[in-house]
Amino acid sequence: MNNLKVTKRSDISSGQLKKLRIDGSIPAILYGGTKNNINLSVKKSILKNIIKTDSFMSKVVDLDIDGNLEKVLPKEVSYDALSDEPIHIDFIRIVKGSKLELEIPVKFTNSDKSPGLKKGGVLNIVRRKVKLKCPAENIPEEIVVNLDNTEIGTSIKISAVKLPENITPVITERDFVIATIAAPSIIIEPEKVAETTAEGETVEGEEAAKPEGEKEKPDDKEKSVKSTDEKVKPTKSTDEKSKSPTKETGKKK
Repeated sequence: MNNLKVTKRSDISSGQLKKLRIDGSIPAILYGGTKNNINLSVKKSILKNIIKTDSFMSKVVDLDIDGNLEKVLPKEVSYDALSDEPIHIDFIRIVKGSKLELEIPVKFTNSDKSPGLKKGGVLNIVRRKVKLKCPAENIPEEIVVNLDNTEIGTSIKISAVKLPENITPVITERDFVIATIAAPSIIIEPEKVAETTAEGETVEGEEAAKPEGEKEKPDDKEKSVKSTDEKVKPTKSTDEKSKSPTKETGKKK
């Protein structure tokens, strides 16, 4: 979408701006260059499909201001803290010969030609956008990173990216990383230890891990039960005690 239809507005009070938003429009302002600032409004329905795209903030737009066209660039979008809906937009005029600092989205190509990715490597994106200094009349929509012939362990730096003419990174003091081809991370579960007993049975897990001499034998189990039974002696109940004969003493007549 290169053309964006907007309307001039004179309302500046908070009450008027609130009503404007309720009616489905977003307040905006156009500034820059030698011309005066212009208060504008734009229909939210026109913007809803493009405002959150990666290229919206770096794409030159022709504003149709009541029939007059002006080349502009979206400079800033304010959002409501609760609803995350756009509530104001700043546009800046494109002045020929000037340079702008813009965050340009990064696009990765030829992933199917990367030996590292074919081996199971992972594309680790460090920067999805790169801030560039661009001439006003030559702003790229994206910068392209070619993944052809990249192996596991490859670090793709800004110096390896072919930038359009007269466009330079804002960061110049270091050769920063845009992406890497990282090694795959595989979690290997420990295998269960299996052993075959003398009778031909297969034992897994903890039983297999025990030394043969420490395995509990059936005879040992019987002895253990027997010894336990022997230790427990029956005790007479209270009723039995009460029934025991008692000596009676009486006087002879």
